[in-house]
Amino acid sequence: MNSAVIPSRGSFALLAVLALVVGACGGTGPTTMPSVAAPSAAATDPDAASPSAAATDDGAASPSAAATDDGAASPPTGGDVDLSGVELTVASKEFTEQLILGEIAVQVLEAAGATVDNQVGLIGSDVVRGALTSGDIDMYWEYTGTGWINHLENETPVAGTEEQYVAVRDADAANGIVWLEPAPLNNTYAIAVASETSASMEVTTLSDLAANAEGATLCAASEFLGRNDGLPGLEAAYGFAFSDVATVELGLIPNQIDSGENCVYGEVFATDSRIADLELLVLEDDLSFFPVYEPSLNVRQEVFEANPGLAELFAPVSAALDTVTMTGLNDKVDQGGSEPADVAAEFLEEQGLMGE
Repeated sequence: MNSAVIPSRGSFALLAVLALVVGACGGTGPTTMPSVAAPSAAATDPDAASPSAAATDDGAASPSAAATDDGAASPPTGGDVDLSGVELTVASKEFTEQLILGEIAVQVLEAAGATVDNQVGLIGSDVVRGALTSGDIDMYWEYTGTGWINHLENETPVAGTEEQYVAVRDADAANGIVWLEPAPLNNTYAIAVASETSASMEVTTLSDLAANAEGATLCAASEFLGRNDGLPGLEAAYGFAFSDVATVELGLIPNQIDSGENCVYGEVFATDSRIADLELLVLEDDLSFFPVYEPSLNVRQEVFEANPGLAELFAPVSAALDTVTMTGLNDKVDQGGSEPADVAAEFLEEQGLMGE
């Protein structure tokens, strides 16, 4: 990751950021996408993260976490789903959580017999979404809040976790996208601050920040600065504007907040283990601005119709990914230095999701 800090709006001064947040994107460099059949126009009625310290090689296939004695991968426990002879392209965004989720999908599909083109690590939500809708990829994990606000361009979230999922699932069916059952975790966006700074300034909520914004500086990744569910919407909802914002790589933000050298507040993801490790305080989103961000495997309708067993295959995988579990997996990469593919394989094995 780059260590450069780039002022994006004036000379660092006013911006507090952090109230458990989700679904943003990071970067691992340009990726060439494969050519895949265009998505079907038909639709059914099915509906952050911590930054990466390490990424897999773009396009490199991920090994299966378990194999039988003769070397053949055994199927996961999501039923008797056989994808032998099926060719699929899997992608993800580039931050840690997405790299892990992408590798989990790749390994589950390979274990079920599919041949997988691994495109894990594309840069940015809009890039990966565009690859899905154009047919360049077949599936990736997206967050319900990101789908609803960023991709479907709604201005306000839907109240309730299940309600938000159903709303985005049903609306996106018109675009030929199937949202499989989501994981029970909420990797929401948030604004964080060093605990000692919060105590001295008496700022514990985003409303407190809005009332004491003068002189505050914000570190945020470029995507957050332009999303309706990011900085523009946050400022509008709480009625204030940061005078100074620094564009910083997502993976560097927690340490920047902790040091206080370039920013007082920063954008973070709720499942970033460094929040606790660095004793950062996430400001309470007391106006409930940020939507719920549950990850769901998004599949092109055409692909799902040809392989309906995907729902059965991934149901137990999603069910095992709660907030505590996902935060721990992110920690193994961000703090432990493990590769996302290895963390994915260990998770699937420990959860008994790769068969015997």
